Amino acid sequence: MTDDLLAGITAVVFDFYGTLTPVSPERSWFDNGARIAAVMGVPAEGLLEVLAETFPERISGSLGGVRQTMAEMACRLNVELSEAQLDEVARLRRETQEQMFALRPEAVTVISELRARGLKIGLVSDCTSELPDAWARLPLAPIVDAPVFSCVERTRKPDPRLFATVAARLQTDPAQILYIGDGGGNELAGASAAGMRAVHLAGPDWHRDGTHERWRPEFSWTGPVLSSLTELVPLAA
Repeated sequence: MTDDLLAGITAVVFDFYGTLTPVSPERSWFDNGARIAAVMGVPAEGLLEVLAETFPERISGSLGGVRQTMAEMACRLNVELSEAQLDEVARLRRETQEQMFALRPEAVTVISELRARGLKIGLVSDCTSELPDAWARLPLAPIVDAPVFSCVERTRKPDPRLFATVAARLQTDPAQILYIGDGGGNELAGASAAGMRAVHLAGPDWHRDGTHERWRPEFSWTGPVLSSLTELVPLAA
């Protein structure tokens, strides 16, 4: 399958969460939210509900950076935070989000091998501002040629502008791009509509998070599927 997928391909574009990172267990989202809610003085369930409701706004960059976003969360929860509380909430938010930036063990090796074969590497992520803020410190930064973040571009998948942006920055015809994602945000259909060759990564942890958008009834994919990134470039044991 690998040879067929990479035939005629000059660039590979990855999703981030659930693709280059493991799927985060639902419990970790609750625990992280509970830590922040405790500082805010609100129930964890209330904060998590507001975070879920504002997800489209947050990943589209309309609520600003971390501190501004958390101030808006407090406002929507009818809570007035002191400056010290807001500072701590923003710090915790960054800390808990960055815990989710841990990569799959094979991610860097696979990408490095693709680059060694002469392929350009891009990224398109639906994300809040914590990811682009931390990007320069991540091991992916030196090996991804064109990272594209939804919150920076002020839109979200499957907006064709995101896929057009990464293709332009890679200076590559979309028809020569392989897009790999776990399926969130209707990204596979979006990449296909943009002219890319899309592949679904359904790793062993794919069923871990039942809250993911891919679990909505309308999620479906009949195209190529990988069970591991290593299927792109089989690695020696």
